[in-house]
Amino acid sequence: MVLWDPRIEEMPKADLQRMQYKLLKSLVYRLYSFSPFYHDRMKEQNVHPDDIRELSDVRKLPFMFKRDLRDNYPDRIFTATKEELVRYHVSSGTTGKPTVVGYTQNDLDLWTTSLARGLTSIGLGRGDVIQVSYGYGLFTGGLGVHYGAERIGATVLPTSVGNTERQIELMQDLGATAIACTPSYLLHIGEVAEKMGINIQKDTKLRTGVLGAEPWTERMRTRIEEWLGIKAYDIYGTSELSGPMFTECSEQKGFHIWSDLALTEIIDPKTEEPLEAGETGELTITILQKEALPMIRYRIGDIASMEDDVCPCGRTHPRIQRIQGRVDDMLIIRGINVFPSQIEYALMTIPEVGQHFQIVVERKGALDDMLVRVELSKGSFSDKINDLMQVRQKVEHRLRNSLNINVDVELVEPGSLPRFEGKSKKVIDRRSL
Repeated sequence: MVLWDPRIEEMPKADLQRMQYKLLKSLVYRLYSFSPFYHDRMKEQNVHPDDIRELSDVRKLPFMFKRDLRDNYPDRIFTATKEELVRYHVSSGTTGKPTVVGYTQNDLDLWTTSLARGLTSIGLGRGDVIQVSYGYGLFTGGLGVHYGAERIGATVLPTSVGNTERQIELMQDLGATAIACTPSYLLHIGEVAEKMGINIQKDTKLRTGVLGAEPWTERMRTRIEEWLGIKAYDIYGTSELSGPMFTECSEQKGFHIWSDLALTEIIDPKTEEPLEAGETGELTITILQKEALPMIRYRIGDIASMEDDVCPCGRTHPRIQRIQGRVDDMLIIRGINVFPSQIEYALMTIPEVGQHFQIVVERKGALDDMLVRVELSKGSFSDKINDLMQVRQKVEHRLRNSLNINVDVELVEPGSLPRFEGKSKKVIDRRSL
């Protein structure tokens, strides 16, 4: 097993917690003294830096929400001067103003260090060629992985997104051993490669996928690995935290949250009370060393659980299990909570189903109606009505058992649903139109 920073990655938990407490205490004092936003929030919460006497006292501090960034657009929460900033990134944002994130040089160095640890933990390093097929520019994905890959001594192929046939040619010609992109785009690359007569397993050196920026399930991982002959690893982050920061290790048992960089809580999204290890709730993160845009108890909105035991890889830092959905993208259909990841998980257990699906939600009269459009796999598409009816009934039955509601299913030909080079758009909710 290779580690990027053995002293930190294998540090005893008691020492990690003492380090976290010192960093938290310093952060709270700094923000109380120099950030009008956090000073006012702490006063409203009736908490003073002197009240933080142990690590668990983080619960006394106020939460921060994405709306706070939009309400203080573009940079009123920043605690670094314009002279200290070296970069901006801007989120795409679905409503209202986007969120602007500023970085000092130290912020970029810590972001790069976090990814250097993560990429090393999945076996990448000097001699690898890492094809970065995330978007570059205002989106944080491409540049984050780019600098992390260079830090570990790998060679970077910065293809960004689009021009997929050219990407496949470069993957072959330059011997890419790893690719970083969304799961959806990797599936698209695999499909385009087949049309070009190229077998990813046999005709390229690709062996590792670093996949994120959208929800995906263990079933999807299995399909990708078996189809393309690679090991697929989850990567996690949000633009507000810096960008993609944390990856799974070679054990594929959740992504490590480096305790010297972040303090993680799982809370009940309704009661806001902390949950125990293994319980599922809302992921909340405090970034301990960020200078330009500090984040205390940031409510990310992602639903996950945390494991705090030592990983089989030997790293002592906590692990967040695969993201199960979001608090704010949860669909409520006739009183039942439905996450797109639940639907994907159910579909991926059916051999006749292809890689792509789409959820369409409409209101018919007073009731909500959900249609799941499902691509069939190439070998399962048939012009026989009875065969299609049997597959449709199987899909409807599987979804009904998984979701506890009846779902309409439409089977469509392979390749007929939209493909996306960035994040896939799996849900079309027409109820608000």
